[in-house]
Amino acid sequence: MASKKPGRTGEVMPPIVSSAHLVSPRSAEMSEFEFGLIVAGNAFHRWVVHCMSAAGLKDLTPLDVLVLHHVTHRARDKRLADICFIMNVEDTHLINYSLKKLQGIGVVASSKNGKEVTYASTDEGRSFVDRYREIREQCLINALKADEGLNRDIGELARLLRVLSGVYDQAARAAASL
Repeated sequence: MASKKPGRTGEVMPPIVSSAHLVSPRSAEMSEFEFGLIVAGNAFHRWVVHCMSAAGLKDLTPLDVLVLHHVTHRARDKRLADICFIMNVEDTHLINYSLKKLQGIGVVASSKNGKEVTYASTDEGRSFVDRYREIREQCLINALKADEGLNRDIGELARLLRVLSGVYDQAARAAASL
């Protein structure tokens, strides 16, 4: 398989993939995308953990950090099912475990209204999230040096990732029915 993009010297470069045995003659680019997604996903997870650690909350997993951000999002109480739905996590136990861990360190609180349990950030949780935002601006956004064109490209990439997540979800349903 060869990519259609020429290298520096004009020769055709092979795709950069993690699993050459999966490269399809109909879309080598999909294998390149998947490798990029793996690498970017791991880098993103490492980033959120280090950023939150710099903000003062250590020993959190990437999912813990993302759950805290989502629970803080728009300052509205969230139900477990809503958190799972928005984050596209099927296993409610994973989110529930993070919520319990975050409650244990005092950054998330739960409240019960009838049978419904909701979660929200505590003042301390919001303080850590605010510090995270400051560090994000300093370390990530400043390093990005985005101009209008790059921001437009990032927005288009975000749109494409949402489209592809739907394709992967549909493919997962199809594979589960085999």
